[in-house]
Amino acid sequence: MFSWENPDDRVAIVQMNSELRHARLELLSAECATHQLRLRFSTENLARYGEQDLLRKAIGSAAALNDFYASVERQIPQGGQHSPTTWPKLSQEQAVEFSASMSAYVREQRDRYFPSGMPLSAQSKAIMQSFFSGALLGRIHFVELNGGRIPEPPFFSEARELGFNLPEFVQMASLTFMDVILFSERISDSALFHGLVHAVQFQILGVERYCDLLVRGFLRTNAFFAVPLEAHAFALESKFLRNGLESFSVEEQVRLWIREGRY
Repeated sequence: MFSWENPDDRVAIVQMNSELRHARLELLSAECATHQLRLRFSTENLARYGEQDLLRKAIGSAAALNDFYASVERQIPQGGQHSPTTWPKLSQEQAVEFSASMSAYVREQRDRYFPSGMPLSAQSKAIMQSFFSGALLGRIHFVELNGGRIPEPPFFSEARELGFNLPEFVQMASLTFMDVILFSERISDSALFHGLVHAVQFQILGVERYCDLLVRGFLRTNAFFAVPLEAHAFALESKFLRNGLESFSVEEQVRLWIREGRY
């Protein structure tokens, strides 16, 4: 049993939570992939026509994970458990209205911060060039807010009144508005990578489609970090953090998710 009073245990606890955070990111990616299966194919068709070896391995992995986390859950101190909740639904007209409001907000913030933003340093470009195109890195401007607050979209208060669990912007390490990335504190490699993934998504999808997918993804999950656009950014960030020397194309990964309908 760990003790926070033991310095060695404190180091181990920090490492444990770091690894738990990375595991959560990987689980989000798997959850998004499974959600797409659920939307496109019935369980009957999966059971009948899915490759049996793949199915059994996927089921075995899911069952093992469920057993492990259930055993952890049973030991969570009383008061730390959260009962499942339901969330409200929006009409088609409301969803379209929220998407349009989000698009207008993104454009406004981009135009507001771009003039005061700074281009990426040569060092940052060198670190990120194995994952992003030089053209994209050359267009990006960034702003360090150093604790300053970003104004939330005007419809957030309305959505919260309807019962949606929206994130607090002040708690987010970075926010991307097309080709502008805002950092709540000082820029870091991990936060920059995450922000650049969203810049690629904006570049390929366009502002309107990005915002529509963001809103509709949130309506399905009522959890910002489970929205496919966000989950994919976290999954790629996790891959980058595990082995920053292993190059891969973020643009190819984003285009793959678009082709597979995973956003």
